[in-house]
Amino acid sequence: MATPAAGQVSADKAVHEPSQKEIRLVIGASSAGTIFEWYDFFIYGTLFALIGRAFFPGDNETLQILLVWAGFAIGFGFRPLGAILFGYLGDKLGRKYTFLVTVTLMGIATAGVGLVPNAKTIGLWAPAIVIFLRILQGLALGGEYGGAAIYVAEHAPSEKRGFYTSFIQASVVGGFVMSIVVVLLCRALIPEAAFEEWGWRVPFLLSIVLLGISLWMRLKLNESPVFRAMKAAGQMAGNPFVESFTYPGNKKRIFIALFGVTGILTTIWYSAFFSSLSFLQRDMRVESSIVEILMLCAALISMVFYVLVGKWSDKVGRKKPIMIGAVLTLFLIFPMFWTMGKLANPGLQEAAEANPVVVSGPACTTDPFAELFDREQTDCGKVLETLTVSGVAYERVAADDLSLTVGGQPVAIEQSWMESGSARRDGIQAALTQRGFDFSPQSPPWPNLLGIFGVVLLASFLSGLTYGSVAALLTEMFPPQIRYSSMSIPYHIGAGYLGGFLPLIAGFIVARTGDIYAGLWYTWVVVAFGIVVAWWGLPDGPPKDFEDQHQT
Repeated sequence: MATPAAGQVSADKAVHEPSQKEIRLVIGASSAGTIFEWYDFFIYGTLFALIGRAFFPGDNETLQILLVWAGFAIGFGFRPLGAILFGYLGDKLGRKYTFLVTVTLMGIATAGVGLVPNAKTIGLWAPAIVIFLRILQGLALGGEYGGAAIYVAEHAPSEKRGFYTSFIQASVVGGFVMSIVVVLLCRALIPEAAFEEWGWRVPFLLSIVLLGISLWMRLKLNESPVFRAMKAAGQMAGNPFVESFTYPGNKKRIFIALFGVTGILTTIWYSAFFSSLSFLQRDMRVESSIVEILMLCAALISMVFYVLVGKWSDKVGRKKPIMIGAVLTLFLIFPMFWTMGKLANPGLQEAAEANPVVVSGPACTTDPFAELFDREQTDCGKVLETLTVSGVAYERVAADDLSLTVGGQPVAIEQSWMESGSARRDGIQAALTQRGFDFSPQSPPWPNLLGIFGVVLLASFLSGLTYGSVAALLTEMFPPQIRYSSMSIPYHIGAGYLGGFLPLIAGFIVARTGDIYAGLWYTWVVVAFGIVVAWWGLPDGPPKDFEDQHQT
């Protein structure tokens, strides 16, 4: 077992000092590869609505969206397995060649999604193949982040580690930015009807070009100096995965990294970007192009936050920015989304307040997965589901007979509405429109758009506080000989399950409660628990190398 011993060479310090030119190449190539790889992963989420129609068609819009997010979550679910596999290879064979493999696997899997025929052509094989490709993407991503973050951190001088590695953190946002830019360009160059039919596949196919660029850049890199020093000193781990759990104190460090670091940053990140994107497009009915431009601008600016926070953490330590961002999130997460809703579709909010919707009936609960598991959804449940999809708040009252009232006035529920989701949606929305509700695509006025932009920017700032210094923090938490495995495992369990399942879990909570804001409680609870763990377990004060923190 690779335990610390007296006189052991400090691999973090006994290294070649890279030149500034080499540092720039390391940061540039690692960041570019990270941007491309996260682009590959996020393009699925950016095009979630069109993917649902192509691979998960059905009459039930709620189920369709939940299945899309389930596919999104499956990719994240396999990230820990990728972390174990590629973490082992990274600690045994080297950082450079491991993340060459991960970027290749990601590029091929992403391009594959663009080639899969839709469900109308090959039936259930379509979602099955897409899910398989998402699994490959998850495996690849499980090895990518740890490799890129460690590679840059192990080239950086300790006093600039937060600053240099913050470019890797900003590159994650860069992948999201790139996915939106490509989608907007494709929408501009391809007629709308053609884009919805086949043009949405182009961003996936572009992954082959990005793969070629990324491989060319990364092949020019040398192996990490810390890894070379360990290998020369004979300090390599025998079994990095096993030793990640047997190295003294590592179980505690993994627990802290999972809940006190990753749990916080990943739920805030997905709430800031993907929850905002879905909320504005789907629930508030803001035109897709407007939302994409807003998210693009906010994400571009937020990349600066990540770099500034990383640099700041070199002076004040890694704990302080994370704690500030997490505590602020607890106070601001609900007000931010309430504000976005009021600005994005004020007519919907005002109509709901002036004409409250009340649903009465027996067994009045929703079952979002009823159709998938061949269960019977009650008529009252169908009405609730349609109201939720329409972004309409409602009150439930137990009763023997089904009824729907708006502002105290009854709405006649036709039997044909119960036979078809589209007929039910059209019928209920038409009745509510007569009472002041507006379900048309929204183009908010400029003052409102600026307000929404400010809220999204604030959310991304909170993400920057909790994410900007994390690559440096996790590198410093674990011993070099098992670092790739030890930091990748908790990071990808946290990001894969706590963060990757957020859209699915939040969507399910909304579907069950009928409250479009209720899903935010998931983020709130995870962050609150993470604050307790981070306060207890993260070191205070200026950053230190692993050896300096654990001298005996």
